[in-house]
Amino acid sequence: MAILQFNKQALGNLEYSLQREMLSTNRAGGYMNTTIVCCNTRKYHGLMVCPVDDLGGEDYVLLSSLDETVIQHEQEFNLAIHRFPGIYEPRGHKYIVDFSYTPTPTIIYRVGGVLLKKEMLWVHTAEQLLIRYTLLEARSATKLRLRPFLAFRSRHGLSRENREADGKSYAIPGGVKSRLYPRFPWLNMQMSKNAKFVTAPDWYHDFEYLEEERRGYPFREDLLTTGYFELDIATGESVIFSGSTAEVEPERLPAIFEEEIARRTVKTEFLPALYHSARQFLIIKENHTSLTAGYPWYNARSRETFMALAGITLTQPQGPMVEQCVEILDYHVENRLHDGIFGTHFAADTQLWFFHALQQLEPYIGGGKGEIWARYGTAMKEILYAYRDGVGNDRTENEADWYEDEEHRYIRMAENALIWAEMPGRALTWMNTMNDGQPVTRRPGFAVEVNALWYNAVCYALELAGLCGDDAFVQEWIEMPERIRDNFKATFWLEQNPQQPYLADYVYRNGEKNTDIRPNMLLACSLPYSPLNDYERQKIFTVVEAYLLTPRGIRTLSPNSPLYQGICRGNEYCRNQARHQGTVFAWLLEHYVRTGFGLYGKGFLMQARELLGGFEEDLLNYGIGSVPEAYDGDAPHEACGAISYAPSVAALLMVQHMIRKAEAN
Repeated sequence: MAILQFNKQALGNLEYSLQREMLSTNRAGGYMNTTIVCCNTRKYHGLMVCPVDDLGGEDYVLLSSLDETVIQHEQEFNLAIHRFPGIYEPRGHKYIVDFSYTPTPTIIYRVGGVLLKKEMLWVHTAEQLLIRYTLLEARSATKLRLRPFLAFRSRHGLSRENREADGKSYAIPGGVKSRLYPRFPWLNMQMSKNAKFVTAPDWYHDFEYLEEERRGYPFREDLLTTGYFELDIATGESVIFSGSTAEVEPERLPAIFEEEIARRTVKTEFLPALYHSARQFLIIKENHTSLTAGYPWYNARSRETFMALAGITLTQPQGPMVEQCVEILDYHVENRLHDGIFGTHFAADTQLWFFHALQQLEPYIGGGKGEIWARYGTAMKEILYAYRDGVGNDRTENEADWYEDEEHRYIRMAENALIWAEMPGRALTWMNTMNDGQPVTRRPGFAVEVNALWYNAVCYALELAGLCGDDAFVQEWIEMPERIRDNFKATFWLEQNPQQPYLADYVYRNGEKNTDIRPNMLLACSLPYSPLNDYERQKIFTVVEAYLLTPRGIRTLSPNSPLYQGICRGNEYCRNQARHQGTVFAWLLEHYVRTGFGLYGKGFLMQARELLGGFEEDLLNYGIGSVPEAYDGDAPHEACGAISYAPSVAALLMVQHMIRKAEAN
C-alpha cells in the first residue's frame, strides 16, 4: 500500500504543508531541507546546505531559497512563499495543485492557464542541486524568472545585512557565480538554456523561521540576492537550474538530470521509504565513511553511531552493507579511541554500545567471532581496562592525584564490580539534557542500563577471548561476570510491589535506589548477555508494557510520576525539562520487541507487527519518509526533535528484521 501520498486539497493549507518537511541528501554531507511548499521554517532549512572544509567541515547554508515568478502579458505571478513579520509574502502556495516526494520532490503549480512542474534533485556524487522546470500547459507566451537568495552562514546561525558581504555576481558559462565571504566555496548558478541574468544586488530583511521562534531561538534573518535569471519557456519545454560548488558545462545539465533521476526509485511504500531514509545517514567522503546522528542539526556522534549502525547498514534489502559497517567501526577505533574513551565526551554508555555493535556485526563478517576478536579485541580490552581502572578528565593537569583520588575517576568499577558514573555538573548517560549548568534528569552512581551494557561487554569479550586463545585475559577476567550478575540484582531489584517488581533506574550513595519507572531497565532484558533470568525479564517487560509503551515507542518516564511531562514543546529550557521526563523515543522499541521475542517467541509476532505498522502513517508527517527523534508522551504523540533520526530509523528496521526472522523459524 502506498504511504507517501499527499492530500492535494490540503497543500494550500499552511497548517498542513508547513508541518511536513522534505529532505534530500547527496551522501557527502550536503542536503536540501525545507517544507513541501518550499517555505523555510527553520534556520537549518535551505536548498543547498553543504560542509565547508576550509571552515572546519561544519555545514553552511549557501542557497537559502530560489523564488520563481511566471510572467504572462507583463503580469507577474510569484510562486514562492516566505514568512515576514506578521505576514506571508508572496503567497505562492495557493498555486500548488500537487506534490510528490519520490522519485524526487516535485511540485506542480497552476496559475490561470499555466501548469508548471518543478522537480528538485540533489546529485549523489557532487554538491550540486538541480531544479528542472517543465511548462506543461500555457495559453500564451511565458517567461520564467528565478531569483536566488543567498545566506553563506552556518546552519546553526543567522545572517544580517553587513558591509562585508560581496553582493557581486561574476559571469560564467550559462550563468553567474557568487561568494559572499572569503574561504567559502563559490556558488555556481547556471542554466541549461541561455538566460538573461539581471544584476540587482539587494538585501531582503526579516525572513522569519517560525520553528525557531517556537523553540525559543533567534528567528529572523536578512538574505542577499545578487540579481535574477529571466528566460522564455515554451509549452512542453524543460529548463534546468543548477546550483553547485563546482562549475559545470551547461549543455550537460539535461543529461546529468536524466542520469540522476534514472537511479531513483519510487519509494511510496513504508519499508522502501525506511530503507532509503537509512542510507541518507551514511556520509561518504574521500578518507572515510561516517554515520550522521540525524537531520537537520546533528553530526556524527559515537553513541548514536554504535546504537544505529547495525540497523542502518545490515538490514538493507539489496544485502548487508558489511564493508561500510566495518569501515565506520574501524575509523572509530583508529581515530577516536583514546585511553578507552571514544573522543573527548565522558559518557558512561557510549563505549559499551560499541560491544553491542560488534555483536550485531558478527553474523555478517567473514570469520565470525574470530575475525571480530582479531580486528577489535585490542580495542575491547582497552575499553574494559579503562572502565575497571577508572576514567577521569583531569589526568593531564594532575595525573598523579588522579590515580590516587578515586573521586576524580568519573567512570569507574566499584568494589561490587558494577560501574559507577558521576561527574559534577554533568550527565553521563544518554539522558543528558542540562539546564542552568545542571543535569535535568540526575542519574549519578550506578545507572541500570550502563551496568547492563557493562555485563554484556565483559561476557562477550570473555567469550571471544576464550575461543581465540587469549588465556591471559580470560584468566584475569573469568570471575567478573558472576560478580557483576550477583551484585546487579542485589543493587537494582525492587520489590515494593511483589506482584510487579522492576529495576531501580539508578542507585546512589548509601544504596539509595531511584524508583522512577523508566525504560533503561529494558537493556538488562534485551542484550545478548543478560544478568537476569526469564522470570525477572518477564516482570520488567510487563511493567514497561503497562506504564511506558505507546504506539510511537517507549516513554522515558511513567505518567504516574509527579515529574512526568507529556508535551515536549516551548523554548530550550522547557524542552530540556520535558525531554527525558515522559518523551517517547522510538529507538527503545527495538529493545522492547527484542525482549518480547526472547520471552514469547512467535507468540509475540502479532504485537511486533502492530507496533511496526503503527508507524506507517507517521512517514507522511513531520520529516516525510523518515522517523523523527522523539514524540510527545501524551496522545496523539506528536513528533518533536530532529525530523530524521538514525537510531529511530535503525530501530524500526531491526524490528522488521526480527519479524522476518521469527516468521522464517
